[in-house]
Amino acid sequence: MSTVAVIRVNPDNVLDGISRGMNLVEYKKSLEKKNTTILKTNISWQHFFPACSTTPWQFDGVISELKSANYNNLLPAYNGTVVVNPIDGAKNNKHTAVEEKHGLKSIILDFPPTKWIEYTPKSKLLVLDTIFPEGIRIPEVFIGSNIIHLPTAKTHVFTTMTGAMKNAFGGLLNRKRHWTHSVIHETLVDLLRIQKEIHPEILAVTDATFAGDGPGPRAMQWHIKNLILVSKDQVAIDAVCAHLMGFDPFTIKFIKLAHDEGLGCGDINKIQIVGDSINNEKWNFNSGMDTLASKGQKMIYWGPLKKLEKILLQSPIVPWSFWASNFYYNTYWMQFIGKKRVNLAMKTEWGELFRQY
Repeated sequence: MSTVAVIRVNPDNVLDGISRGMNLVEYKKSLEKKNTTILKTNISWQHFFPACSTTPWQFDGVISELKSANYNNLLPAYNGTVVVNPIDGAKNNKHTAVEEKHGLKSIILDFPPTKWIEYTPKSKLLVLDTIFPEGIRIPEVFIGSNIIHLPTAKTHVFTTMTGAMKNAFGGLLNRKRHWTHSVIHETLVDLLRIQKEIHPEILAVTDATFAGDGPGPRAMQWHIKNLILVSKDQVAIDAVCAHLMGFDPFTIKFIKLAHDEGLGCGDINKIQIVGDSINNEKWNFNSGMDTLASKGQKMIYWGPLKKLEKILLQSPIVPWSFWASNFYYNTYWMQFIGKKRVNLAMKTEWGELFRQY
């Protein structure tokens, strides 16, 4: 039976809570110390916005627990996107400060000297080999390394919710990853299959101290939920997060597909939840809202502009879409809406903890 640890925390005990959650799923039994352990952060925006990216206490807590157990070969890994700068993101979300605290050096997966190599999956894929017929390339350092995903609990305009499975999207695919958005659910299942082939162990520690509701992963409303979730089963931890948000996990296509493919358990009734009870807890989140930017993207991926997808998003004119996204989120949304929400968050106890990093 798949196990998910759910731990209730506050800013004073969150590091201990992360340690408790990791030990409840008995991570030491399968996370080999001899292997490099990659700490795959999530940076959905180069700005700090609550619930958007890996929190500094999440990052700090996982590293602290691993170091206390004498895991010394730790490698934080970031990826950029066509619209997110990973260097600025790591600094603004206080990841760089946590690295310095623990004396760690990170890699940025999209840039040299990180080496990408062609990888031939051992099992049949759903879509990736069709999207990338020239071959699938992955970071060489991933092969034979453990990986710990550090997602946050938030909704998403394309996948309803995003978490552990989606966190592999940035790490395993290069900057052409947006080519897969029209088949994003199948892509996430393919990526989990590849992860199971290349990583000796996969662990996820999901931060729901702040949780994001609305047109994620950026233009959200934050809510304080004071939870940390931990699991070795990427499907199960996402299913529990979806359940907490108020969704039936099996109505989320990537969870149902992964469950049916035998890659994990998406059936909330067959997942063992340890730690603290979540009986009857439902957040009633809504991912159905769209921003102006996401409406345009959906028209291209699944709507009346589908026939123009390759021209608009896979040709030399594609920078128009990057510029439009940056303008909308960075120039308009953050300036006129986001800053007010960030300022309110900074007045909370979690905001105070963020300042301390």
